[in-house]
Amino acid sequence: MATLLLASLIVFGFTTVLTIAGVGAAFIIIPAFFWLGVPLKEAMATALLLNGISMAIASITFIRNKLVAFGTAVPIIIVASALSPLGAYSTKFVSRDTLLWLFVGFLVFAGSMMLFFKAKKKEVQRTHAQEIGTGATVGGIAGYLGGLLGVGGGNFIVPALVWLGFDPKRASGTTSFIVIFSSLAGFLGHTAMGHINVPLLALSALGSIAGAYLGAWLLARKLQSAQVKTIIGVVLYVIAARMLWGLMG
Repeated sequence: MATLLLASLIVFGFTTVLTIAGVGAAFIIIPAFFWLGVPLKEAMATALLLNGISMAIASITFIRNKLVAFGTAVPIIIVASALSPLGAYSTKFVSRDTLLWLFVGFLVFAGSMMLFFKAKKKEVQRTHAQEIGTGATVGGIAGYLGGLLGVGGGNFIVPALVWLGFDPKRASGTTSFIVIFSSLAGFLGHTAMGHINVPLLALSALGSIAGAYLGAWLLARKLQSAQVKTIIGVVLYVIAARMLWGLMG
């Protein structure tokens, strides 16, 4: 029982911070659960469902505050879903370590952009056609690279949207909405193979929901765009550090 309570607290803390960044907490919940003794496949299935739950809860707040750009989000979801299997297939032809080193380099670059790049004072306004084009382009890159590297596409989507002129808060809100679908798809894949820990899922879900509410409230009501940008940059650095640790270990 103590392990389950600790897991719930860990989920609450990470979900709160990463909901603000819009990338979902599965990438860090999985190793945390594994460290607590949860079998890896159970940890993956549980973390992916928690990702879907937390991002769905957060998206309710983000939608109410007009922080989700649906015109861009929907093409990203469609194109990313189509190209993710192609990225996964491409792993046969490239060394995984090489890909991961490149990904670490990208994360450091993207994190530096978030921390030091001065975003436009006003969000760039786009026509409907431009929104679709932006979404398809970002979705294609995020879907292919996400499948290639086996990581969440949100790591690519948030910095790409900010670089393209989105307000950082809208970039996070839009990406959170997108992450719902990729997380639930991954969860269903693991569930089909029987990898689910019901007690862990039930208690951790409480921490996930509470963290999603708090993170979404902070993003929508309390934080300025510049602060959100800083949080995203730090989160990307942390992801890069964690991956680098794995490569060096």
